[in-house]
Amino acid sequence: MPDFNRRLLPLLGHSGGSRDAMTCLYRCGNACDHPAPNGSDNPYLGDVVNAEMTRRGVVRAGAVGAMVLGFGGSALAAASPAMAAPVETAPLGGALGHGHHPQKAGKLTFETVAPNTLDQVSIPAGYRSSVVIRWGDPVVPGAPAFQIGNQTAAAQAKQFGYNNDFVGVVPLPGCGGDRALLVVNHEYTNENLMFPGFTTLDALGVEQLKIAMAAHGLSVVEIERVGRTGEWKPVKGRKLRYNRRITALETEFKLTGPVAGSALVRTAADPAGKIVIGTLNNCSGGVTPWGTVLSGEENFNQYFVGGDGAPADAKPKLARYGISTTARYPSDSRKWDRAQERFDLAKHPNEANRFGWIVEVDPFDPEGRPRKHTAMGRLKHEGANVIVAKNGKVVAYMGDDERFDYLYKFVSDKKYIDSDAPWARKHNLTLLESGTLYVAKVTGDSDPAEIDGTGKLPADGRFDGKGQWIKLVSGNTSFVPGFTAVDVLTFTRLAGDAVGATKMDRPEDVQPSLRTGKIYAAMTNNTNRGVGTNAKPDEANPRNANKHGHIFEITEDRGDHTGTGFTWQLPIVCGDPAAADTYFGGYDKTAVSPISCPDNVAFDSAGNLWISTDGNALGSNDGLFATPIEGKERGHLRQFLTVPKGAETCGPFITSDDKSVFVAVQHPGEITGASVEKPASVWPDGGFAKPGVVVTWHKDGRPIGS
Repeated sequence: MPDFNRRLLPLLGHSGGSRDAMTCLYRCGNACDHPAPNGSDNPYLGDVVNAEMTRRGVVRAGAVGAMVLGFGGSALAAASPAMAAPVETAPLGGALGHGHHPQKAGKLTFETVAPNTLDQVSIPAGYRSSVVIRWGDPVVPGAPAFQIGNQTAAAQAKQFGYNNDFVGVVPLPGCGGDRALLVVNHEYTNENLMFPGFTTLDALGVEQLKIAMAAHGLSVVEIERVGRTGEWKPVKGRKLRYNRRITALETEFKLTGPVAGSALVRTAADPAGKIVIGTLNNCSGGVTPWGTVLSGEENFNQYFVGGDGAPADAKPKLARYGISTTARYPSDSRKWDRAQERFDLAKHPNEANRFGWIVEVDPFDPEGRPRKHTAMGRLKHEGANVIVAKNGKVVAYMGDDERFDYLYKFVSDKKYIDSDAPWARKHNLTLLESGTLYVAKVTGDSDPAEIDGTGKLPADGRFDGKGQWIKLVSGNTSFVPGFTAVDVLTFTRLAGDAVGATKMDRPEDVQPSLRTGKIYAAMTNNTNRGVGTNAKPDEANPRNANKHGHIFEITEDRGDHTGTGFTWQLPIVCGDPAAADTYFGGYDKTAVSPISCPDNVAFDSAGNLWISTDGNALGSNDGLFATPIEGKERGHLRQFLTVPKGAETCGPFITSDDKSVFVAVQHPGEITGASVEKPASVWPDGGFAKPGVVVTWHKDGRPIGS
């Protein structure tokens, strides 16, 4: 197999559902209470199919094309020169484990965790779990002990931030897989649950606003394995060379790519348009083969005020990204302009254009500026996950987390160099700075009359079809009429509208399986699908008022991740297995776990798909699930864990030896009426709720899931 994918396998992987109103306010600025920003009249999938049927009769995409991937026993067969190989990898700097070989794909055997509403992390029998780190724990040497009644911005800038989302674990070279860097996003803050005596956002002092800003961003924390187990804990008692806090308050980021320096990102504080202060609403992400972490800036719109006073020509563009252009202070505003004037668009209209990018952080360069890669487009990024294509180019898959928004992919201009030499890594650090950006357009292979919004399978027994990656921009060349390259990359949503991209049901985490090369995207939900004048159901989004979501599987034509054609199908349509509108790959539905609102996806080394949820609309806590995606067990979904009351399951990350699975427990106790004094959850320490990162392992040292 090609060596260029060899470091990727361990690098694994986030609502309309039942999210509490408090979460909706703080997490995304009540996005679902506002009209969907996508007001384009892009044809829905059924219109496309009807037109094609009229032109040439019936359309049949046929079965999803199989990739030429060989398996032999527990090892993978070598790929032909024309095909990117599946992966049997070790991570950068040595495996997180010893003598690791990928598991044989097949049945998962852990004891299923039942749905529940307990205020704890519930795990299968035979497993152990512990908190690795939580809000307020020290990160940077010299950080003071956390005191909820005596917080300061200076202290928070040295402590673990709030509402952790993405989790990445990057091994430290030369440590035998027993030490690593834990890199975690801090997506947003909930001031109700942070500050004793909280009344309203308007009543917060400037120092409290700055504490919230410091609690956003990312943390880099050195961790070590506990003995020979799958447990991990922060390193203490010696110099912590790599530990770092990256915040929205003061960290400088470098813009790269075609938009850097353009008029659209210049401000009074940065007339060159090259350096941005901070990162906002960092959701999911990914780990690259060269050992950096990608982070997606998602619901950045809620941090800005003054859209009513922005220039007239900017207002339609601001509105397409969910920024109010009719009120100075929208009801969901965080009022950060009182701490830093740059968040007032009436005074600094370009500041919003400096957010909504994919951020790359090099955890091995604690003094370096993280970068925002404008060549990858600006949208509400859930995250980005990469695979090295057969020709050596890097391909990143991305979802825009909004109702009726789109799927994207980015193909680098340069090729990945598989070497740990400093010159090679220096080259690889430039891979995401230039390339070609595409958006997805899909068609179904069934008569649209069979897609009636009930979730009933069409006559061929599955939801499937074909797709096309539409080129938007390559380098400084735009392929969208009326748009410059800078326009396409700064207002990527509008470019997707212009080329007729397919409206999807909140595409969130998108990740390629390094074992099969197929790509899996979580469509979290869309309760507006088919309601009123909104887009009708189609074969890729087959249910009206889709409150449970589904999984979207892509197979690139001929296994070429740099190509433009693909086939697709829905292996899982989520919800209650007893309901007629659910589907689990054709597996016996009486034997699977109920699942609602898929958010993040990840893989173990056997190629099993792991799914975390956000906003479970079935009345129980969110959780982590797993299912084989190949063979006779495809669709046999089982729940592995649940998180505490009010929390969301984020991450997840499975180490390359399959001994440990990390998840971020985000917003525990985030339930209307809760406060520090009257918590709805007291996880993990009692007293009041703290978001944190948890690791789970088998007590006998066996691989997770087996």
